[in-house]
Amino acid sequence: MATTVDPQPDQARGEDAPPPRRRRHPALDFRFRDESTKDLPIDAFVFGVTATIAVGFLLWGFLSTASLSSASSTALGWTMQGLDWFFVLIASGFVVFSLWLALGKYGNIPLGRDGERPEFRTSSWIAMMFSAGMGIGLMFYGVNEPLTFFADGGDFAVPGTNGLTQAELADVAMAQTLFHWTFHPWAIYAVVGLAIAYGTFRKGRRQLISAAFIPLLGKRAEGRAGKVIDILAIFATLFGSAASLGLGALQIRSGLQIVAGLGETGNALLIGIIAVLTVGFVLSAVSGVAKGIQWLSNINMVLAVALAVFVFVVGPTLFVLDIVPSAIAAYFGELPEMAGRTNAQGGNVATWLSYYTVFYWAWWISWTPFVGMFIARISRGRTIRQFVTGVLLVPSLVSLVWFAIFGGSAIKLQMDGTDIYGAGGVEAQLFTLLENFPWATVTSILVMVLVGIFFVSGADAASLVMGTLSQNGAIEPRKAVVVFWGVATGAAAAVMLLVGGEDGLNGLKTITIVSAVPFAVVMVGLCVALAKDLSQDPLVVRADYAKAAVHEAVVAGVTEHGDDFRLAVEQDTPGAAGDEVGDRAEQR
Repeated sequence: MATTVDPQPDQARGEDAPPPRRRRHPALDFRFRDESTKDLPIDAFVFGVTATIAVGFLLWGFLSTASLSSASSTALGWTMQGLDWFFVLIASGFVVFSLWLALGKYGNIPLGRDGERPEFRTSSWIAMMFSAGMGIGLMFYGVNEPLTFFADGGDFAVPGTNGLTQAELADVAMAQTLFHWTFHPWAIYAVVGLAIAYGTFRKGRRQLISAAFIPLLGKRAEGRAGKVIDILAIFATLFGSAASLGLGALQIRSGLQIVAGLGETGNALLIGIIAVLTVGFVLSAVSGVAKGIQWLSNINMVLAVALAVFVFVVGPTLFVLDIVPSAIAAYFGELPEMAGRTNAQGGNVATWLSYYTVFYWAWWISWTPFVGMFIARISRGRTIRQFVTGVLLVPSLVSLVWFAIFGGSAIKLQMDGTDIYGAGGVEAQLFTLLENFPWATVTSILVMVLVGIFFVSGADAASLVMGTLSQNGAIEPRKAVVVFWGVATGAAAAVMLLVGGEDGLNGLKTITIVSAVPFAVVMVGLCVALAKDLSQDPLVVRADYAKAAVHEAVVAGVTEHGDDFRLAVEQDTPGAAGDEVGDRAEQR
């Protein structure tokens, strides 16, 4: 293949002329100066706009909770009536897109330089990814969701399950739970994580959502259009992470009521729990990823495994083992119907979708800026195939095991006459389950510790990411910015719980769904930008060169020499055959 050099001899340039400057060849990996670790300036526009609106929202929520509740309910109604189909389609689309990237020609592209080794050990990588991705959710819904789908015959029942036997209903309940907690949410995370990791560690761009749009928007991605994208990402992160913190606070309050015998408590205890844990995750966040988040994530993984093993051993072990293969079979059998369910089916489907499937897709999407950027931050050196396999498969398998142990145990007790579902609220059902096993007080305290650490590790990851977005992509943002967003996240969680009134969970779900709509549109554009970016990667360009060069060489060799020829590499002249491959690759 031809290379770009000055065709004139040295004498024509003069003895003192500088040597010809070669352009960076598109088929070669290149070194770049990593500026992400520098003390980059705070983006006054992005931080100023988001901070002002966030503070305004918090004041609105604390000073006029009723009006915010009314406005959010109205927005939710509009969203569910007009956009439920959009959430349903894009969630499955992200699964297909992620698999296409991993299984196709882009799978071997590294998220870093050629030959670069992963920054974190695989075990720590998985622990941090899982803890930030859905730790609190599994603690909150591990018992509740499978049990609700099994035991409830009203609005929360899975549509179309009337008349099923208990065994069939158990399989459907597990299948629907896996639909909400396995491949679909992690594919949503993978899209953003891939785009950020590729742009940052392969292309040398800043760690910003807007930077991933450079292949699509060009210089506009660094202007006001890009700033708007980053603002939307911060808001999605703020409300998505606040929803998770709200779930954690509800569950810790329930645990305290049961273990400490506090009885019914009001919002004051919730606010107190959020305040204490907010201080914890702010302290963890300012310590950095390598110290705070990695340490907490590894501790939590050990504690979570210990709790799961305990329930598996002392609980209905054989039933749990039986439900795993039947749940997998039911998941794949029910997948087309679950993935295609919309308001058009009528009945109680609209209510059910807003409470479950659409809420989950919105919740995952609202988490993607911070979970995706956090996964990108810890995934340097892995290939796209390794990334997608790890992000989709490992957490999905862990979720399967987790729901089989906790949800399966609850379903079995419910079958045998022990009423777990009707014994308390949603946040109390895990504690109610543990009361049926030995050492209930010890395991209940362990649950509260786990939820607290999940609260801290997830929230400090979110505050770090919001700091990064506010500071031009700095991987280690200033502590003052991180602290601001950490406090804002805790305060937003409190406001969202207050908006829900007696049923704080509804407030969390309503605001989460509404806040996710703008960023859902951003994610669709992100897929287009990433596909365009990967098509111009040096590894892909090398493959194009190789196909063109080898094809032409073999044809020429066989034509001129039969079977007796060999291939050699030597300099060609500009404009020779095959050079158009490089020309196309340079069109960036």
